[in-house]
Amino acid sequence: MAWEPNDLEQRRLQKLQRIRSAGLDPYPARTNRTHTAAAAVSALEREGENVAVTVCGRIRSLRLMGKAAFAHIEDGSGKIQLFFRADALGELAMDRLERDYDLGDFVEATGTTVRTRAGEPSVLVSDFRMLTKAISPLPVVKEQQVDGERVRYSAFADVEERYRQRYADLASNAEVRELFRTRARVVAALRQFMDQESFLEVETPILQPIYGGAAARPFVTHHQQLHQDLYLRISFELYLKRLLVGMYDRVYEIGRDFRNEGVSFKHNPEFTQLEFYAAYLDYNQVMELAENMLAYVARQLTGGTSIESEGQTIDLAPPWRRLTLRQAILDTAGIDYTQHPTAKDLAAAMRAHGHQPDPRSSWGKLVDSLLGTHVEPTLIQPTFVLDYPRDISPLAKTKPNDPTHVERFEFFIAGMEMGNAFSEINDPLDQQERFLEMGRLYDAKDEDAHPMDEDYLRAMRYGMPPCGGFGTGVDRLVMLFADRRSIREVLLFPHLRNRE
Repeated sequence: MAWEPNDLEQRRLQKLQRIRSAGLDPYPARTNRTHTAAAAVSALEREGENVAVTVCGRIRSLRLMGKAAFAHIEDGSGKIQLFFRADALGELAMDRLERDYDLGDFVEATGTTVRTRAGEPSVLVSDFRMLTKAISPLPVVKEQQVDGERVRYSAFADVEERYRQRYADLASNAEVRELFRTRARVVAALRQFMDQESFLEVETPILQPIYGGAAARPFVTHHQQLHQDLYLRISFELYLKRLLVGMYDRVYEIGRDFRNEGVSFKHNPEFTQLEFYAAYLDYNQVMELAENMLAYVARQLTGGTSIESEGQTIDLAPPWRRLTLRQAILDTAGIDYTQHPTAKDLAAAMRAHGHQPDPRSSWGKLVDSLLGTHVEPTLIQPTFVLDYPRDISPLAKTKPNDPTHVERFEFFIAGMEMGNAFSEINDPLDQQERFLEMGRLYDAKDEDAHPMDEDYLRAMRYGMPPCGGFGTGVDRLVMLFADRRSIREVLLFPHLRNRE
């Protein structure tokens, strides 16, 4: 839909035309900045007044007082006050400031550092110019008391509009900008930990001829020149494990995965994942790495291992609680699924406990539904849930004394599943049979169906060392460390439905 300027935007467009008519460029290509706002304040504190500076930033406030004016400008480092005086700038410049400058404009100001009578660090302006004329005013961030708590909100009437216009949300709200700095610190801490543990960071294909490594429906695209359908990856797993065959002992990747699935408070079709694979480790040793990694991230962000999530204190210090999936479901749902070894029997037991299971579900998927419904919401403190059904874990080693379960764990924090890991299959014949078994268990359209990857099997036949693998959603980790309950809050540009 074509843009139709409102009355306020029309007035700003008139100001823009007036600036241009005066022979001034409202969007110059270069600036003469010498100091950030924070550096100018630091120079004042270190060297005193009369330090020559040129600062740039967005106008956040503007007070016109006849022969003087005050403005606060903000850049990425912080804010500083500008002090305009008619006796220094002249009447024409002061008139121009009053007539043509608005909140949201970017300005360049040259002058010297001073402190006002109130003691505020400022720049006594000797010259200024427009850097960017903002045509649309930014939403106003306000504060109010709700149930005794201070709540900040913007003028967006619809919260989704914050995500649709994230640029305006960021420009208006320093707390949102800080949230994404926290995200960057989480990713940096993850990378630091992996590097310190002697993992090699690698990059694997995003476009793949065969998708795999997870239970999810892929996005499909087409390569015109090759006349070939390709898939946006749903996991890094099978390519990272190929690298173990190639004699890298420890590899990891932080990057994007894509799953053609529903959108919810914890799901977005495009998301960031960390996966690592380590030769000669099993899932018990991977658990130790995982709990140490999250404790490390917490210390990098907060200085300790305790964080706040939805009013609860969560302690990430190792060791974390460990319990089997069987015991977790028995404790919360009252069903011992091992006593109901077929889908029909387990579904009947679930109905007897008031559930309405999907009649098309396999035994493993019924177990997984009990986990999601009964167990997951109760796991607030960090918990490893171990030993999953074989038929929902096609890439994990079978437990030595239990052919129905595999060496797999998921970990849960704040009532949400945060990651998944296995002792990985390294027997190519077992892996081939598992792929065939999954093909028999699931219809080709089922998202749990895992396609046969012949090249991966060929790689395994060259010899893959015993290994453990791990994956976690980075977005969910950011939700945890930033105390946000919606994944949309921690994605700069979340996927949204088109407006009707």
